[in-house]
Amino acid sequence: MKIITGSDLRTGDVIWWTGEGWSRHVNDAVEAGEHAEAIIARENAKQIVTDTQVIEATLTDEGVRPAHIKDRIRALGPTVRLDLSLKPADPNAGTWVI
Repeated sequence: MKIITGSDLRTGDVIWWTGEGWSRHVNDAVEAGEHAEAIIARENAKQIVTDTQVIEATLTDEGVRPAHIKDRIRALGPTVRLDLSLKPADPNAGTWVI
């Protein structure tokens, strides 16, 4: 599965393409398919997102999981302070990063 990620220009947040817009939550990401580059070009032109890229991911029972560890860390948030992550109440939040 190929998904699109980037950074929100206003907040700096890591964001994921949902098929209709952007979300801070990787589980909202959808398959970008063969239209990924066209989506990236269109979204970059709107100047609301930067550093867009197509990445590999897997759809598991727990949700969308980026294939590369760098992107799994970006999806979760800080690894040194899980209370600042996107899943602060989840005791297993850090386990799916590695």
